[in-house]
Amino acid sequence: MFVDYVQIWVKAGAGGNGCVSFRREKHVPRGGPNGGDGGDGGDVYCEANASLYTLLDFKFHPHFTAGRGKHGKGKNCRGKNGEDIVIKVPPGTIIRHEAVQIADLTANGQRVLIARGGKGGRGNQHFATPANRAPRIADKGKPAEEKRLTLELKLIADIGLIGLPNSGKSTLLSKLSDAKPKIASYPFTTLHPNLGVMKTDKFRPIVLADIPGLIEGASKGAGLGDRFLRHIERTRVLVHLIADDQGHFAPEDICKKYLLVIQELRAYSEMLVRKPQIVLINKIDLLENGSSLDPASNELRNLGIDSIAISAKEGWGLDILTSRITKTLEEVQRDEAEQSQQSSQRV
Repeated sequence: MFVDYVQIWVKAGAGGNGCVSFRREKHVPRGGPNGGDGGDGGDVYCEANASLYTLLDFKFHPHFTAGRGKHGKGKNCRGKNGEDIVIKVPPGTIIRHEAVQIADLTANGQRVLIARGGKGGRGNQHFATPANRAPRIADKGKPAEEKRLTLELKLIADIGLIGLPNSGKSTLLSKLSDAKPKIASYPFTTLHPNLGVMKTDKFRPIVLADIPGLIEGASKGAGLGDRFLRHIERTRVLVHLIADDQGHFAPEDICKKYLLVIQELRAYSEMLVRKPQIVLINKIDLLENGSSLDPASNELRNLGIDSIAISAKEGWGLDILTSRITKTLEEVQRDEAEQSQQSSQRV
């Protein structure tokens, strides 16, 4: 089960109380105060862990409490600090407190402090003065931070597979990787994003994300589209699938389907339509006898789109697609490296 939005409750540990104690030893008159300090309470951290990809565990275990500090003791013995706790979350998790973003964990191992433990109280040894050599007071431990947090996951992937429902995204994911998403011949088979890893000879492993089908009004929440669209924000390249289950591939119909998805991407965020995009005409195995894809391809070309014809089911054209994906990612990485270098030079 894939979960990408949860609320959790966290509480750091309270500090231990300081101790009121006096030194009492034989032949040591007026030993004076020796009450130890209380230990500090444990902190609560969140850490990104690449082995996770869903927030499902938090649905069943939404409460987290760090250890409280132990109380101080006599003979200047300081109380033990409370144990910290580290909450593991998938990379791409955004943490909010009262609608304010406090962290965005994108890299494996990235850690952030989200609730600070209370400081331990001072023992009575700290309160001795020339006028009061036997203080009978000590500090109480400080209370800890307690927060209700919202965790929102935006998947991080190299490639995002997008398109209308039933355009063949899950089938393509299963062909390009070892992922086993649900595949059926009806719309909305995919109800949550699926991840897969594509291995190539000349490039590093490529992470693919199958985004559930987008429909008209997705940017306003239709078909949970707004929740699906946020996962596209983290992808580096979009692979846009267009299909026709009837096998007609009429130019006007293909362009209409393409523009509908682009419209929803733009309505959600202008940034999405600026991402590099590879457009596929899928399910060409259904092409009617004597029909041609040329009119549809030419119509897309008039829009400035160079499309690739494939059949994810039969595996046709996947070699060309893999080569295009690798080439596009190399260009993206090169651009990112140049931008990073320019930013460092400005600094």
